[in-house]
Amino acid sequence: MNFATITYILGWILKVEGGLLLLPALVGLIYRESAFLSYLAVAALTFAVGALMTRKKPRLMQVYGRDGFAAVGLGWIAISVFGALPFSLCGDIPFYVDALFETISGFTTTGSSILSSVEELNHCTLFWRSLTHWVGGMGIIVFMLAIVPILGGSTLNLMKAESPGPVVDKLVPRIKQSATILYGIYGLLSAAELILLMLFGMPLFEAICHTFGTVGTGGFSVLNQGYMAYPASLQIITTVFMLLCGTNFTFFYLIGCRRFRSAFKMEEVRVYLVIVVLSILLIGWNIRGLYGSAGDTVRAAAFQVASVITTTGYASADFNAWPELSKMILVVLMFVGACAGSTGGGMKVSRLIIAVKSVKREISTINHQRLVKKIRMDGSTIADSTIHSTHVFIAAYFLIFFISALLVSLDGFDFAASFTAVAATLNNIGPGLSVIGPTGNFGDFSVLSKLVLMFDMLAGRLELFPMLILLAPGSWRRHS
Repeated sequence: MNFATITYILGWILKVEGGLLLLPALVGLIYRESAFLSYLAVAALTFAVGALMTRKKPRLMQVYGRDGFAAVGLGWIAISVFGALPFSLCGDIPFYVDALFETISGFTTTGSSILSSVEELNHCTLFWRSLTHWVGGMGIIVFMLAIVPILGGSTLNLMKAESPGPVVDKLVPRIKQSATILYGIYGLLSAAELILLMLFGMPLFEAICHTFGTVGTGGFSVLNQGYMAYPASLQIITTVFMLLCGTNFTFFYLIGCRRFRSAFKMEEVRVYLVIVVLSILLIGWNIRGLYGSAGDTVRAAAFQVASVITTTGYASADFNAWPELSKMILVVLMFVGACAGSTGGGMKVSRLIIAVKSVKREISTINHQRLVKKIRMDGSTIADSTIHSTHVFIAAYFLIFFISALLVSLDGFDFAASFTAVAATLNNIGPGLSVIGPTGNFGDFSVLSKLVLMFDMLAGRLELFPMLILLAPGSWRRHS
């Protein structure tokens, strides 16, 4: 492992975070809150530590595969450790483990919270919680690559380790340019939603925070009731943008390049939309007696389906009170997740397509033993290495899930709470069922369970292996 290069990368990550922490400090100044001093102090500390780590550029700036995974895993841990400090220093979340839980939940765009009342928080804290969603949504490394040319061309392994999905393709030959294009799309979606929310009556501060939470598919709100407190027009706008941000960003790039045939040829996007429509119809039919009109029923179903499949986690209704079929559909959607190359979490639609096609190929091979059948997607043959990595991912995913569920069950909560706590964090959803439903929180879980769930949030956001590689002793050997 190239420790000098990893240290240098971590230093740049902390310097970028130090700069970002100035934004909530500015918000605190605007609202005349003394908590701004905590954010200013942590910003200075974080930048200073980062500056020390980058004072000398390594002679060999090569990022190998395991270096990229380790740098990404350690980078997300580092920004969370420092990002949690102002929560505790300003007194909004005094217990550091809870502050760390909230911060990791923010950066990983999970949206699970230990807080029972967010409306008691300072504006700078509310802003920082939501900003972590926006930065973590597209990825901290991608964000850094878009603004800081630190490694020249040796960055693909970093992007592979952080980007969601079984395959990571560059939009253009240069990684920095690809990162810039991704953040350009991200910024346009953010600006569009912010403008629409304000046009339809949402106050500026609330619109900014909810835009961060929607486009980053995070789910932190500034109100205790979340989207239950907002009118139908704002719920509809947010539903549309949640679905857009759960779509593979390559789709938007192709549309922008006027390559419409290639865009609508993307099988993952088509399957994603079919799953969304079918889920809305089924849930709408199942909850039709709970709402006064067909419009209200469809809006409630659409909002919650969009929120769960994109792993945003907002709630416009207490779905804990919905019939069992509707709750089961939502739990299934937690595992399905959004598209690869989006800001959403979960296993990703593309992996499920590959898994289903693998099963069909296996059945065909059993029936016709001489048959050689390739798995194809979007008109191209999928490499055997991609199919293998998909199967390994699914196996590792369920291994982590079951171990985590066993550990969390030690707290003695009912099955629905223990099961969906892991499902909600590993898939970066936010709320679950029972005591952690849309009106509940994770505050009553033990320190052990919170640590397990924090690991799950990081593992889920980083596609498992950047976190798993940190636990493997062989990963820490120096390169020969």
